[in-house]
Amino acid sequence: MTGKRILLIVGGGIAAYKACDLVRTLRHAGATVTCVLTDGGARFVTAMTLAALSEQPVHTSLWDLDEAEMGHIQLSRQADLIVVVPATADLLARMAAGLADDLATTLLLATDKPVLVAPAMNVRMWLHPATRRNIATLRTDGIIVLDPDDGAMACGEYGPGRLPAVDAIAAALAGHFTIAQPLAGRHLLVTAGPTHEPIDPVRYIANRSSGKQGFAIAAALADRGARVTLVAGPVALPTPPGVDRIDVETARDMAAAVDAALPADAAILVAAVADWHVAPLTQKIKKTRDGTPALVLQENPDILATLANGPRRPRLLVGFAAETEDVISHATAKRARKGCDWIIANDVSGDVMGGDRNHIHLISAHGIESWDPMSKTAVAERLADHIVEALA
Repeated sequence: MTGKRILLIVGGGIAAYKACDLVRTLRHAGATVTCVLTDGGARFVTAMTLAALSEQPVHTSLWDLDEAEMGHIQLSRQADLIVVVPATADLLARMAAGLADDLATTLLLATDKPVLVAPAMNVRMWLHPATRRNIATLRTDGIIVLDPDDGAMACGEYGPGRLPAVDAIAAALAGHFTIAQPLAGRHLLVTAGPTHEPIDPVRYIANRSSGKQGFAIAAALADRGARVTLVAGPVALPTPPGVDRIDVETARDMAAAVDAALPADAAILVAAVADWHVAPLTQKIKKTRDGTPALVLQENPDILATLANGPRRPRLLVGFAAETEDVISHATAKRARKGCDWIIANDVSGDVMGGDRNHIHLISAHGIESWDPMSKTAVAERLADHIVEALA
């Protein structure tokens, strides 16, 4: 932790008093700690206490900063890591919604640095479906969320919701800075999301891909030190920290962006690329009594096969196959047809595509490795570890 700069946001819960111990612990470990005290947090600890422990000014209001020089932007970018302790249910909800109505939430929305939150709240609040949705959203967005401890609470109830021990939080922060960077110096290319193929100025051909899996994979690879180029179809997802993002719309746009991003050590083509397009009309097609208009489909470029057979083929080429039946056999045939190294077969039968979980089978020359259904974040972490091994 020596020389690391921590921006600590103190939320408004009874566990706020433990933030004082955390400041002391981090200082002893060699870190510089700057505190942001929310209005709620100030009900439990004082700015003077935090200032004395941190030996740094404590920030309490957006309007206290030099906004002529965008002080909140500077503060959000100066830290190596932003930590929220305690992360209350309200603060987590505002983070998940992307609100920016005070200094803390404005910093969290404006930062390009990693964010770690340590939740603390009543057990019923922690287990409430709204909080569970917010936690899932934050994790998908790349926020590091520590699970709370079980135990007795100030309200007299017992269960999950206690702030993790200060030593455990400090260890998680230290672990963040000591994570191995096995992909340092590598360039990895990831595609994500759907493509939109225009029919006329108001209609297009598309699919249900959300882009969540590709974005999670890009984040996991960046966490392992890779330089990641993410070519994203039309999705409304935040760019993972440390990832270079290129937005595209059509399959032809995506093919051009992938080609421009080469060379790469590995390419993981997660995007659900439309197989066909039409020659788009300049005016909206009008409904008439002459019957249904005929759309003449033309084949889109095959990005995976082009990479596999091109002169700049990455050392590792990974494709995805979203299948609704005979998942493994169809994906195995696709791997042979395309000429890639791995195919990730994804069972999207039922109401799955666009959700938060995947059922994956990794198909390679070594055989088939089937994974239990898991979150897309967990899929990304496991796949990233396999890629590390393949590129070692």
